[in-house]
Amino acid sequence: MALPLPLISVTGTPAECGAAYGAATAALVGANVDLYLQRFRDQAGLDATAVRISGAAFRRSAHELLPRVAAMLDGVAEGAGANAEELYAINGRTELIYGSRRDGGCTSAGVLGTHTATGTLLLGQNWDWHPAQREAMVVLATRDERGLAVITLAEAGMLAKAGLNSAGLGVCLNMLGTDRDGPREGVVPYHVLLRAVLETDHLGAATRVACRTPRGASLNLLLGQAAAGGGEILDLEVVPGDVGWLHPVDGYVTHANHLETPLPVRDRAKDFGGSSFFRGARARRLLADAVAARKVTEDDFIALFRDHGGFPMSICRHVDERDEPVERAETVYSVLLDLDRRRFGIAAGPPCQHEYAFTSLE
Repeated sequence: MALPLPLISVTGTPAECGAAYGAATAALVGANVDLYLQRFRDQAGLDATAVRISGAAFRRSAHELLPRVAAMLDGVAEGAGANAEELYAINGRTELIYGSRRDGGCTSAGVLGTHTATGTLLLGQNWDWHPAQREAMVVLATRDERGLAVITLAEAGMLAKAGLNSAGLGVCLNMLGTDRDGPREGVVPYHVLLRAVLETDHLGAATRVACRTPRGASLNLLLGQAAAGGGEILDLEVVPGDVGWLHPVDGYVTHANHLETPLPVRDRAKDFGGSSFFRGARARRLLADAVAARKVTEDDFIALFRDHGGFPMSICRHVDERDEPVERAETVYSVLLDLDRRRFGIAAGPPCQHEYAFTSLE
């Protein structure tokens, strides 16, 4: 079965990979920049000049702190014929529209190989965002000059979202919101940080990148790496200036869009409410029997991601027509990762209406 998105495969140095990716997706990158320029105006009151100023600041920080990722992103701008400052701004879209989303999306889950039917470590998530974003997405596969391969879902012009690499390391993510969030000088956009995580070849290095990189947005990183004995999973709640962590309990972890560790910050989910307060717990219950039997399968993950408890703001999220148009969200894509087999699965969302297609790193 064919993937529901264009698969963009590129090789070379970071700059070469970026340029080839940008050239192959120039129209999509342009459309995505236009989408976010409108969103920045509508949700954050930022005009084009303000967006470019912020993008330039993000670019300086990325070049200083994560130069390989910055070289790739500069290459995307060159290849796509896009304005580099605008491209860095859309990679910092979470920082620039911080606080304007009242109910963040995404439900993620990870199960150790000791508790799956195949003995392979599984990660996955539903990615919930504005439905207009569906048309500006790709699956990006890169192989760099070191031989490290990465495959990831990506918004056109961005470098990463949920994905895995040839070292058997994978990441899923959930947007968080705290009172420390916001653009500031010296921080790296979280989508740039995500790419840097996927550029590492072991879990310890991934945590170093996540913890040491200055950031202006709060997010949850569900990290895993395949290894003998079932692999390892670590969940990091990364906020500006601090980090909390969760380990698998009874072989698995689930997460939604509120903090579950006692970090000394104000969780903005408390200000807005929403489905996050039950989605993570519901995901744990839905997987509990299969986990206890140590027989979790990809089909169990798929059933989880198609769940409608709390509809329409369910794990499988659907648009609520009562929401303001700018606030509407649904599951745009659903991702399933088998880290041992380096297998990447994806379904268009909402996943209750679509089948999953799979590809693997060579």
